[in-house]
Amino acid sequence: MNRQPIETARDADLRLSLRAMQRAAQRARELAARTGTVIVISRRGVVELLQPDAAAPAQAIQEPGAPYGDQR
Repeated sequence: MNRQPIETARDADLRLSLRAMQRAAQRARELAARTGTVIVISRRGVVELLQPDAAAPAQAIQEPGAPYGDQR
């Protein structure tokens, strides 16, 4: 198993995957807070159900939209 930090990977997709997963987790928390649904996580092999905390300040994630069509 490779024990080097993922941030030093040569593959850009792999190198940026941790940040992408963090953004996805944040979006899931935002959606759960808006819809009042629980968040299911696995922590140390134990499945947990977390209630969205409406009182916690949410950091909104906003990114530019993906380009569509012929980009030249």
